[in-house]
Amino acid sequence: MSQILFGIDQILAEPGRLFGRIGLVTNDAARPARESTIPTRAALQRAGVQLVRLFSPEHGLGADAADGAAVANGTDALTGLPIVSLYGKRLRPPPESLEGLDAVVFDIPDIGTRFYTYIWTLSHVLEACVEAGVLLVVLDRPNPLSGDLAAAEGPLLDVSRYGSFLGRAPMPIRHSLTVGELAPWWNAEWQLNARLEVVPCQGWSRAMHWPDTGLPFLPTSPAITSHAAALWYPGLGLFEATNLSVGRGTEFAFQVVGAPWLKSRAVAARLNALGLPGLQAAPFDFTPRLPPHAAVPCRGVRLHLTEIPAVRPVCAGLHLLAEIMQSHEEFFSWAPYPTAANPTGEGHFERLIGRDGIRETLGQKSDGLGESIRAWTVAPEWRERVRPFLLYA
Repeated sequence: MSQILFGIDQILAEPGRLFGRIGLVTNDAARPARESTIPTRAALQRAGVQLVRLFSPEHGLGADAADGAAVANGTDALTGLPIVSLYGKRLRPPPESLEGLDAVVFDIPDIGTRFYTYIWTLSHVLEACVEAGVLLVVLDRPNPLSGDLAAAEGPLLDVSRYGSFLGRAPMPIRHSLTVGELAPWWNAEWQLNARLEVVPCQGWSRAMHWPDTGLPFLPTSPAITSHAAALWYPGLGLFEATNLSVGRGTEFAFQVVGAPWLKSRAVAARLNALGLPGLQAAPFDFTPRLPPHAAVPCRGVRLHLTEIPAVRPVCAGLHLLAEIMQSHEEFFSWAPYPTAANPTGEGHFERLIGRDGIRETLGQKSDGLGESIRAWTVAPEWRERVRPFLLYA
């Protein structure tokens, strides 16, 4: 049995720590380490915690709504509690939803990527709790991509130009923090003076990727169904701003990119020739069930993990993107990505990558491209900036 405990496990061992009327921000992916068959909300209710209201992020309470789709309010069939959606007409709890609460508890698993939206739901909840004078309790969970700050990858987000629901603070794409470390950093960075409590994990260390925990990986959203998908997401997620499929609707989502016109063997060979650490690229044909290219056979490139700690997904994703752009100029194009948070879908790549100029540089054939990608993705200043907020060795 794994020795790792999440914040929720600590609370279930001592449920009296949560007293009064409680609102819970959660989804079906949030489950105790010791009892992964039951969602957090049901476990807390069974333990006698007085839950009165649920709040759900993107993908809804079931963690199964389509990417970017607005989610409506509702009632939870499992607990009978009302659900306030935080992804649709609003991204932040309305003031009336916090009235009468003694605390708001946040328990949602993150995947360590700046543009994965669950953390920004937390940021809005943090600010709303400050405005309402309500205590926020963050139940921490491991970062499945490890907490190795040397593995964090930029660029840092230019908030003044590209701040959005894909990023609201100057963070790198792969941030190497837990949600329990992010919330106190935002609290200090934004000078919120929040009433904030973090219930940490036990038994987890920064060097651990998810497989090291010995725990099953539960899908955090429809396309993130494995640790491999989570690990490649910081790099292959950039392809959401293009006319290539990332394998949505297949069991290999975010482990593959492709299109009917892709010269997959040549692209895989050139990517392998770069000698990027921890990966092997291979041609891989697939037929996505979701756009782009829904139900159309695609020639793809699949990324295989050969050494998990060595992989740098953002670097790999940028190299792969540049190779496809430059060798398929007649077919490749950028594409909008409409969502409830960005209805037009315009400017999606810049919101993902976080700064100007990268799109243009990737399309230019240059001997210095590798050095440019290295310069974009290293993030030494990030380590020093967040060091005071680290909870784990």
